[in-house]
Amino acid sequence: MSQSDLAARLGLTRAAVSAWVNGRAEPRDETKRALAEVFGTDTALVENRTSDILRGRPLRWHHRKAHADGGREYGNAAAFAFDADMSVLAREATQNSLDERLDSNDPVRVHYTLHELTGEHLQSFLTALRWEDLRPHYDQAASAAQKVSRSLKAALDELESKGSLLLLRVDDYNATGLTGPEYQDGRFAAVVRRQLDSHKQTGGRAGGSYGLGKATLWAASRFGLVLINSTLSEPHEGRRERRVIGRLDLPWREVAGEAFAGPAWFGEPDTEPDHKDVSRSWWANEETVRRLHLERHNGDSGTSFLVVGVHDASGDAENLRELHDKLVCSLADGFWAAMIGGVKAGPLLDARVSTLRNGEVVIGEEKVDPRTRHPALSRALQAHLDGLTVETLTAEDQVARADVPLIVTPLKGRGRARDKGREHQAVLLLTPAADGDERHSRVVCMRGNRMTITEHRPRELPLGTSPFQAVLLAGFATDRDGEDAELAEAFLRASEPPEHDRWDRTEELTSLYERGAVSRLKEFRGNVDKTVRALVGRQEIRSTGGPAVLRELLRLDATSGQRRTQGFPLVRDIEAHVDPTGAWNVTVEVKLPEADDPWRLMPVAKFDVRSGGRPVIDWADLTAVENCRVEQGDLVIEPGVRDIVFRGVTDPNSHPVRSGYARLVVEVQKGRGGSA
Repeated sequence: MSQSDLAARLGLTRAAVSAWVNGRAEPRDETKRALAEVFGTDTALVENRTSDILRGRPLRWHHRKAHADGGREYGNAAAFAFDADMSVLAREATQNSLDERLDSNDPVRVHYTLHELTGEHLQSFLTALRWEDLRPHYDQAASAAQKVSRSLKAALDELESKGSLLLLRVDDYNATGLTGPEYQDGRFAAVVRRQLDSHKQTGGRAGGSYGLGKATLWAASRFGLVLINSTLSEPHEGRRERRVIGRLDLPWREVAGEAFAGPAWFGEPDTEPDHKDVSRSWWANEETVRRLHLERHNGDSGTSFLVVGVHDASGDAENLRELHDKLVCSLADGFWAAMIGGVKAGPLLDARVSTLRNGEVVIGEEKVDPRTRHPALSRALQAHLDGLTVETLTAEDQVARADVPLIVTPLKGRGRARDKGREHQAVLLLTPAADGDERHSRVVCMRGNRMTITEHRPRELPLGTSPFQAVLLAGFATDRDGEDAELAEAFLRASEPPEHDRWDRTEELTSLYERGAVSRLKEFRGNVDKTVRALVGRQEIRSTGGPAVLRELLRLDATSGQRRTQGFPLVRDIEAHVDPTGAWNVTVEVKLPEADDPWRLMPVAKFDVRSGGRPVIDWADLTAVENCRVEQGDLVIEPGVRDIVFRGVTDPNSHPVRSGYARLVVEVQKGRGGSA
């Protein structure tokens, strides 16, 4: 209703109405009663202004008309940039949430909820969605011969035959929310109205840069349909909570003789002349978001995306349990580092997964714990964040740290003649692999918000190198804010493809940076390999031709509040052979640091394996040779002793395979009784 129309209905001038709208004046009491009558609402609402007056505009779907030039799109090309895989969705959606973290002192909280609907619960949802209005568009879009049409036909047939629909809601909290105007520049328009608009405002720290990641939400929907409910960090139209809209991506279709281009939006019809009848977002009430399964847990800012008809196109996960587990594993694999916090700063991310059926809990809320799936990697980053790294590994629970140089090529037109670039020191962390690690002896690389970018396997490792895990932190992931970190962050981001899964040649890299940028990346990888070889080669074990030996050492209990100052026992030499019975015979020399208390050490024999935990084998005999004694399977050493020698013979009956088919690992661990 225009101001002139309202003035005419009230028998007043347009200037009077304009004064109310602009806050220069307030209606008299009798005029407020007249306003309530005009708008068909309770007089108390006008007088007290305690809640919104319902405007009476019905929710509807607005479908974009076909192009006048005859152009047609048979699907959203951006959705084909990624696989419709649950792990890809988790990676891209969570990265976007991390990029929009609001309060840097708290983690962004992400909650994935799988929800299967059947029976009356399904019908109630479809009614709230205006499904009957959509069905003619789906039927026509599914009747074509294109790839998207065939997928739509299969989804519609399955909905009809099974009578069930799977939803996935992705909620984030402590995020900015979809702020900004309906159509102009802003986060809302970038997500809801546009393609290839990243609109990241994170000071160069964003993980994403192409504006493609949001398309994975629509790609994961068998119906190309996503509903959105956002709580804003900055008010829009004087409101913050329950800004709701839906977007549908369909191929070109013709319905009732009228052609439509592809996308459609679910909302209120806009009354602005420039956008008349376009469906815009609306400020929903609690009942509406409940019926649309878009209710949020609290009033913290952020956004909820509801993927309607979610599926995993890889075929790896089909039932609720498999989908739930795949989400948990995908979040742990992609964002384990973002979930680790240190003494000075907490984690960047808190992730959880729940599964429901018709509102009832099927699998309870599960917090993603990075230490469960990646214990050694988590230990490495934790030590770095707590300042507890060392230069040389002397214990199985220690983490070695070293710097790795990256030369950032100058941007075109900004460098000096023969200017090779600016040096940035990335951080490499290395620690022994955990027994249960299926993948090891690799470097997990990341920048910015600590999302895993790629895994790099170092070349030319020394023969017999013990399994390890390593983390490479570059750019802002180093926790440094200098100019070199900013330059490295931008350089590496430019070297990533839309999937953000490697650092290599891209069009952006070669277009923006001077010649030699690709060579600098190759040099960086070479420096990583060189640094890894240096760290794994810093050993005080002298090999005498026997099998490879893992140098596992005692970690002392530190006095509360104090750093450890004394060293650790160290395997210095080992002689080994397999006797005719199949038993390993080993003679081991151990060097000990000076200590005021006795030592109690426990030798452990294991078979080395390529993956999984190393099986422990039994000793048939354990004998003290020099400067020690054996008590209940432990070696006891008196204070002041600096070198010991012991001999062990393994029990062939405890061997999982024949001795000739395996390498022996001898670990010297802390004894069961601690120090003697």
